[in-house]
Amino acid sequence: MSIEIARGPLLIRSWQVADAEALSHAIEQNLEHLRPFLAWALDEPKPIGERRAMIAAWNEQATACGDETVGLFFGGGVVGGAALHQRIGPGGLEIGYWVHRAYARRGFATSAARALTDHAFATPGVDRVEIKHDAANVASAGVPARLGFRRVGGEPREPKAPAETGVHVVWWVTREEWAAANPT
Repeated sequence: MSIEIARGPLLIRSWQVADAEALSHAIEQNLEHLRPFLAWALDEPKPIGERRAMIAAWNEQATACGDETVGLFFGGGVVGGAALHQRIGPGGLEIGYWVHRAYARRGFATSAARALTDHAFATPGVDRVEIKHDAANVASAGVPARLGFRRVGGEPREPKAPAETGVHVVWWVTREEWAAANPT
């Protein structure tokens, strides 16, 4: 399974093994920006061979279990990444995202989350989409709020990254709510 969605100048597409160097470079440029709230960034940087294997595994996961990990591209360069995860149970998909610090607060995360929500609801059997973020991650909170997701509460979680509080804020939108707010 492969995703390719254009939203204005933003291209959202499945990572390709050929993107490994560009992805590694973007992550390395943003370690201080990513590490406070993204535990996976604590294990960075990775050797390029490991990055290639990781991208290949993401593509296998998309085919095998439906998790989809995509890159965010602008002007031919990597400006971030996002994913649709099936880890919240039947009928639901969770969106995660990160944006290169040089492109923060320019709408890229919101555009990507909007496109991935549309993509999720084009999938039979998906009745809700969630976005979760640590309570202290104010920048991430703006994305679901701008898109019309409902804040449905918080859930305790063992902090895994240095700035995490241990509370994940949970936002939902149902298929019906999304369709009503985004008529075609």
